[in-house]
Amino acid sequence: MNKAFLLLAIPVMLIFAGCDRSKEGEEEVVKIKPGMMELNLKVNGNSLTVTVPDSSIGKLEVVEQTWGATEIKVGKKFQLSISEGQGDIALKKSDIAGDDVNKFKRYIKEEPNTLVWESGITEPEFHFYTVEKVGPVFYLIENVKEDHFTEKDIQQMLESAKGLKLQETAKPAS
Repeated sequence: MNKAFLLLAIPVMLIFAGCDRSKEGEEEVVKIKPGMMELNLKVNGNSLTVTVPDSSIGKLEVVEQTWGATEIKVGKKFQLSISEGQGDIALKKSDIAGDDVNKFKRYIKEEPNTLVWESGITEPEFHFYTVEKVGPVFYLIENVKEDHFTEKDIQQMLESAKGLKLQETAKPAS
């Protein structure tokens, strides 16, 4: 009985394992977490998409700064700055260590293209800095420095930053 079951089960498992769930020419559907939405924006003329919180946590503001950064703010807990450029992790680490006011405490994440750290003056605050390549262009993404963020806030912003992608163009109807 067990041998007969195995003889039937193995081919069925192989069929399911070999099935390609996406068909050529079909778009992959990316599920957005509840409370989040996709935002289409332009950074230096490049059309991008990033996932941001929906209006349930605050008003969405997108501001193009004179120095070339695009800032995305949703309430007080989600504030990204995106600018074109390759960034410099080593220089950023030097700046973090040399900050005499906002004292460095520890790195939470230290990767070749990403830093997440804790610092503080009187209370702990968290920051991130990441360089993401989207298509042929590098983008420097970090939290806006106007407000204090919790580690959870920073993790949400970093997750959005790492999901930055080129905006899909509408396909012509066939």
